[in-house]
Amino acid sequence: MSLPANLVTIHPYFKAHAGTTFEQIEEVLREFVAATKTEPDCLFYEFTVNDDVVFCREGYPGGEATLHHLQNVGSVIAKMLTISDMIRLEFHGPAAEIDKLREPLAHLNPAWFVLHGGIER
Repeated sequence: MSLPANLVTIHPYFKAHAGTTFEQIEEVLREFVAATKTEPDCLFYEFTVNDDVVFCREGYPGGEATLHHLQNVGSVIAKMLTISDMIRLEFHGPAAEIDKLREPLAHLNPAWFVLHGGIER
């Protein structure tokens, strides 16, 4: 898969509250997917689950598209946080794109991972 040079990925991890059913989690995941399907700039978006931890792997072409996505799913994130806790949040991407996110997302206290090299195809 060819990805843009300005790729930003978001890596949120949610831990379900005690007593939360998998059906409750799945309902919210469907809402995330439905909202994100409307975004033309979303490059990939998927969830994986390990026991009571839910991980979302998602990618966007640049900081602006990333911010747009977070605004778009804000109400769904709020719903998810009623049945789980966000235990980790990471943003990965080129320095110029990560810098666009630092100020508007500082309140989330994410881990910032700046790209330093890899394979391009």
